[in-house]
Amino acid sequence: MPLTQHQARSLGNLLCTTTAEVLWQPARGWIRERHPGTQLECRVGAGQATYHRFNPHQRQHRITFGARMIIAKHRPDTAAGWLSSREIQGRGYFDGELSTLNLLAHTCCHEFAHLLQHVAGKRLRGSVHNRHFYDILDELHASGAARAVRSQVREAALDHGLSIPAEQFEIASPADMLADWQVGDTVGFGAGAQHRHGLIKRINRKTCTVDGSGRWQGLRYRVPAQLLHRLPNGLAEQ
Repeated sequence: MPLTQHQARSLGNLLCTTTAEVLWQPARGWIRERHPGTQLECRVGAGQATYHRFNPHQRQHRITFGARMIIAKHRPDTAAGWLSSREIQGRGYFDGELSTLNLLAHTCCHEFAHLLQHVAGKRLRGSVHNRHFYDILDELHASGAARAVRSQVREAALDHGLSIPAEQFEIASPADMLADWQVGDTVGFGAGAQHRHGLIKRINRKTCTVDGSGRWQGLRYRVPAQLLHRLPNGLAEQ
């Protein structure tokens, strides 16, 4: 049975609590030595957007976990498009094994690494996922912090009667997913108010170039193949 929005938000609240208790609390003293009075707020958003922001006026870091991100990481086909999947496999986090539990635990670490990167002054315009960021993320995994996050998320979910699948799954390669599409196919992408549609103009190495149609006529998008869905011919002309 697909995960509901309510269940996703409940899991998101567990990610918030775990991030605060397992990652923020041990680092809080170090952070406040550099930025006195700094606070952390974790929240759950309704969409896919998952990110770290810092408000200098309030001295507040905010980490947002998107409910639709949580839903997406419950399925191999939709999990494939996330950077967290590529990081786990490419950098060997959690022994390179993809599962919903590993993906969600890693997401906590990924966003908290951005927080530490900001505190260290290494988050630069145009250079966010840089060497300094991955040094921090590597250390969160090597130190055992990432496994502690995974353990607490799993235990908290059980305590709240929620399920986070820990079974390993495989995802198709970008080349395999691109093979399903051809130039001229009518496609849609995005969800809710962010949904768009158009025609595939070009097949790239990892993405498809889509020319928008209808309300989005004249716009062009580069969309990972796993985020596309097929629409009936002619729909994109409306």
